[in-house]
Amino acid sequence: MPLNIDLQQICLHLFNFTLLLAILYFLLYQPVKDFMAKREAYYADMEHKAQEALDRAREAQTACEEKLAQADEEIHRRGEEAQRSAAQAADARLALAEAEAGRILERARADAQAERQRAAGEARREVSDMVMAAVEKLVLADTAAAYDQFLTAAGEGDGDA
Repeated sequence: MPLNIDLQQICLHLFNFTLLLAILYFLLYQPVKDFMAKREAYYADMEHKAQEALDRAREAQTACEEKLAQADEEIHRRGEEAQRSAAQAADARLALAEAEAGRILERARADAQAERQRAAGEARREVSDMVMAAVEKLVLADTAAAYDQFLTAAGEGDGDA
């Protein structure tokens, strides 16, 4: 053999190299490849779960926003109802107060009319009493004067007789 090359040795080295590659493939490459596939599947599953959780969170957020909007509308509606109810109650109380004020005014007018009539009656009685007293004084004065005249006349008549 020229250059001292042995074909059998080359084939043996080639066989050893192929065997080494096969052993390394099954002992190292295949487990690493399986590990990487499992890891990739794990992370893909985690990403899928995270996406689902994100979708559920978005749906929950949308539902919460809708509920908040409905709650705001309900609060606004109830506030308006409360304002209407309060206005109606205030109107009713105002009407009652006006009716009570009308009754009080009517009673006050009736009392004032009665007081006027009583005062007028009392004034009439006082005037009547004063007139009676004046007439009595006049009558008594006239009677006394008439009696004096009678006595004077009688006394003059006694002298004549």
